[in-house]
Amino acid sequence: QSHFVETGGGSVEPGGSLSLSCEALGFTLTGPAVAWFRQVPGQQREGVACIGSNVAIKFYAESVEGRFTISRDHAKNTVYLQMNNLKSEDTAVYLCATGAPWCDLREILYDTWGQGTQVTVSS
Repeated sequence: QSHFVETGGGSVEPGGSLSLSCEALGFTLTGPAVAWFRQVPGQQREGVACIGSNVAIKFYAESVEGRFTISRDHAKNTVYLQMNNLKSEDTAVYLCATGAPWCDLREILYDTWGQGTQVTVSS
């Protein structure tokens, strides 16, 4: 069965860092774009970062630009999200998704989703 395994979430103080991983099992990630989204209860899901099949193509939400870095390792079938200088407003469940034909932060373009990993930023 095809699915994602997301790891790396946890609790950190403001200004801290976390690194998330999203490994695809049962299918390959080499073709379509992959993106990280985040979800806060009661709010709309927000696109955070995406990366194309060509790893040089990346796009970030303005709220995380300069603090988050997305990368992918085709050999490991894994996408990463390095999060630095975390803020309380970054607290959310982070999910990876794939299926979009190009790097884009619109949720509707993605058809395969992970279960998510919780990130909590609090002092």
